[in-house]
Amino acid sequence: MRRSRHNKWVAGVIGGMGDYLNISADKLRIVFILLSICVAGFPGLILYLILWFLMPTEE
Repeated sequence: MRRSRHNKWVAGVIGGMGDYLNISADKLRIVFILLSICVAGFPGLILYLILWFLMPTEE
């Protein structure tokens, strides 16, 4: 799993996850946003930042 260079809004984390899981990145973004809002927002943001730091960028 790698961060996407072509399918990104911020860092390409969700785009890379969508490519890896063969799911539309837009659908994944909606799910991620809804889960972040429903669970007080901060766990989703922290998870995103951790993945941004740990996931390599696609070549």
